[in-house]
Amino acid sequence: MNAVATAATPSPMPPSTKTLRVVVKGRVQGVFFRDWTVQIARELGLNGWVRNRRDGSVEALFSGEPTAVDEMVERRCRVGPPAAVVTALSAFPSEDDPGQGFQRKPTV
Repeated sequence: MNAVATAATPSPMPPSTKTLRVVVKGRVQGVFFRDWTVQIARELGLNGWVRNRRDGSVEALFSGEPTAVDEMVERRCRVGPPAAVVTALSAFPSEDDPGQGFQRKPTV
């Protein structure tokens, strides 16, 4: 009976993945925001990308373990690197493919 119970017990689910597209506004260009984002995202094990936008904002796609994504968005990007002044941050669920690793993309 124990073998039957073991077979019927589902195996643990792999950690879920959370993907958010983020737009950060304020003094976020010319202050190493993108390079800082790449470094922190890689430290947190996230996939995705970051890029400047012509309107002066920074846009990023973060994908990975939900607590790591939340850490990046809520604790890191809301403050930014030392020279940045973040005045607004918008985050939206995304189904975009983040790819593997974390990279800096060209301005759009």
